[in-house]
Amino acid sequence: MSEYIIHILYVISSALFVLSLLWMKSPKSARRGVFAGELGMLLAVVGTLLSHHVVTYDLIAIAFLVGAVAGVPMAYLMPMTAVPQRTAISHAFGALAAALIGTAEFYAKQPTGFVMVALVLEMLLGYLTFTGSLMAFGKLQGILPTRPIVYKGQNFVNLSVFVLAVAMGVAMVVDPTQQWLLPVFAGLSLLFGVMLIVPIGGADMPTVIALLNSYAGLSACAMGFAMGNQLLIIAGALDGSSGFILSIIMCRAMNRSFTNVLFGGFGQLKVKVGHAEQKPVRSANAEEAASILEAARLVLVVPGYGLAVAQAQHKLRELYDQLTKRGVDVQFAIHPVAGRMPGHMNVLLAEADIPYDKLHEMDDINGEFPQADVALVVGANDVTNPAARHDESSPIYGMPILDVDKARTVMVIKRSMNPGFAGIDNELYYMDRTLMLFGDAKSFLTNIVKELSSNNNR
Repeated sequence: MSEYIIHILYVISSALFVLSLLWMKSPKSARRGVFAGELGMLLAVVGTLLSHHVVTYDLIAIAFLVGAVAGVPMAYLMPMTAVPQRTAISHAFGALAAALIGTAEFYAKQPTGFVMVALVLEMLLGYLTFTGSLMAFGKLQGILPTRPIVYKGQNFVNLSVFVLAVAMGVAMVVDPTQQWLLPVFAGLSLLFGVMLIVPIGGADMPTVIALLNSYAGLSACAMGFAMGNQLLIIAGALDGSSGFILSIIMCRAMNRSFTNVLFGGFGQLKVKVGHAEQKPVRSANAEEAASILEAARLVLVVPGYGLAVAQAQHKLRELYDQLTKRGVDVQFAIHPVAGRMPGHMNVLLAEADIPYDKLHEMDDINGEFPQADVALVVGANDVTNPAARHDESSPIYGMPILDVDKARTVMVIKRSMNPGFAGIDNELYYMDRTLMLFGDAKSFLTNIVKELSSNNNR
């Protein structure tokens, strides 16, 4: 009877996982998709705990307690700006769990044939994803340099380490009794994970996160084959394939190939310190910005990572309300790689209850910029840089960008003239139609809202 119940729970969980991915493709149904995924995982855990393979719950209870103590504060206290780092660290722990389970299975059972192949694949992907995700976390958190760490012959060294790891894995498949091979195999896999990520610049981190998510899912899928668990196979395959597809989408959005992402030098600093300050720019204060916005008919807002850093999404909502009351049409243009992970800006704006129908993807909104009276850029940088269209020497050359420079007036809220992730100057800031609004995004938006409110009371 218990096995029958477990199978039912697993089937329901699998269906919920599929529905979760289906619903999360739209902002309107994303919350429902999250709940479906959470419920599916809860049923999967309950079904697993009912298995006859579980002989004692003591260690499981301790693990639940430790996980809750670490996870609950992380969920409630972590700021929106740190969500990419949290995602990377989650990938790391999930992949490590899969790799350690594979290691335990190898030492306990010394399987052969197909099961051993699945275990080797599980451990290879798990270990390299663990250290790779830690490196991604370090770059996103600023613990490690965001620029690529490169040296001559790096690709050859990386490939050699990977080939050696695969060779150790093949040797274990051929003769599982050679247990001394596993520490060498694991060490090479861990090392390759580090070497895989350090040459990648901060600008490519959104794609890297998606790719590491795919690796973690494939590791779980391989674990399912090794342990004969159908739910793990389904969940891992969904995670792996969706992460891979997302990586492709992100690479297209950045005009990058997987080869470039993994071995390129995107993100290296290309400008001299202080170079940006030597060029003349036009600036404006909050009163002037409010007057321009109030007189506009169509305002296109371009959010970026600076909006998240300043936690200014609620002030942006207040600005939206003020302008909408005056009959101004306010729309939001979202670049696929705005922020530090896919969907970062969508989640941020949804948190401030900005209507979903006002959020537009790049391909849908780009044609509207020539008709826009004002393009208001809040903390975005590389995704608005016109150099991507014409400067073949630029590391972002060919990357699709938001056509902000085609609006009649461009206003950019930014703390300073420092470059973005790609480390290059933004030509947009020096255009005649561009006004720089220097300051913290939250403070500057607050001042604009105050000016609009005072104008309304006159």
